[in-house]
Amino acid sequence: MFIDYAEIEIASGKGGDGAVTFRREKYVPKGGPSGGNGGKGGDIIFQAHHNFSTLLDFRYRKHYKAGKGDNGASALKDGKNGEDIIIQVPVGTVIKDAETGKVLFDLDTDEKKIVIAKGGKGGKGNSNFATPTNQTPRFAEPGKAGEEKKIILELKLIADIGLVGFPNAGKSTLISTISSAKPKIADYPFTTLEPNLGIVRYKDYQSFTVADIPGIIEGAHEGKGLGHKFLRHIERTKIILFLIDVTSENYQRDYNILLNELKSYSPKLAEKKKIVSLSKIDLVDADQLKKISKKKIRNSDSPLLLFSSATKQGIPELLDYLWKSISSKIT
Repeated sequence: MFIDYAEIEIASGKGGDGAVTFRREKYVPKGGPSGGNGGKGGDIIFQAHHNFSTLLDFRYRKHYKAGKGDNGASALKDGKNGEDIIIQVPVGTVIKDAETGKVLFDLDTDEKKIVIAKGGKGGKGNSNFATPTNQTPRFAEPGKAGEEKKIILELKLIADIGLVGFPNAGKSTLISTISSAKPKIADYPFTTLEPNLGIVRYKDYQSFTVADIPGIIEGAHEGKGLGHKFLRHIERTKIILFLIDVTSENYQRDYNILLNELKSYSPKLAEKKKIVSLSKIDLVDADQLKKISKKKIRNSDSPLLLFSSATKQGIPELLDYLWKSISSKIT
């Protein structure tokens, strides 16, 4: 099950208390202070890892608490540090403060690691407070409390190409055709209820990733349809591929609606390269297709690309154009 949102509570460990003890050795009846320091509390650490692809685990576990530092002991023995907790999440996970919504960290690369809640500092034992005027201090520091936070985890897919279109535009069929991803496909709107990520093998040794985003409808940025629940997955894609059903009555209108929804959600999306394609061309005859191929879409960054996932017509040309576009972005 694909889960891309979770709210959890975390708490780092409390520091151990410093000890109040004195040396008790033979022939040293009035030994000096010998209290050790308390150990540091454990940290809460988040790490991005490529083995994870969903936030599903956080649906069942909502609370994470690191270990407490041990108290100091006699003979200047310091307490053991509390055990850290390392929480692994998918690459592309954003960590936000649940109360303010502020982005705290963005784990956008594999193995990236960050301490989100530092463990409390251990208290100093009485051995640290001896002075010429107070050679037998009978006090020590208590350990500092750990940090407690409520945080939001949001997963944003990282892909080269993001597929955008109205429900039933053929996005799922395309990704199942050009990659090994097998999304649910049916002839009704909102078949895709969660994003799908596919790896496209291009020619001999190249590859690129494509994200199939659930269908967008007018008003999606305001929460209509599936709302903006999945729009965030487009933010990390390098290029946006718009899919418009070839049987639509007005290609330009459809494109404008889709583009407006992306801009309304995030103006930065308008800065990405936008490729426009017509899907399901097997549904029109050769004469219609010839006329359609001459059409142009305003405010796009590509010629109008035509393809059919059912017959594979136009698929090689589409992949060539996508790879060329990705390569130019890389260089």
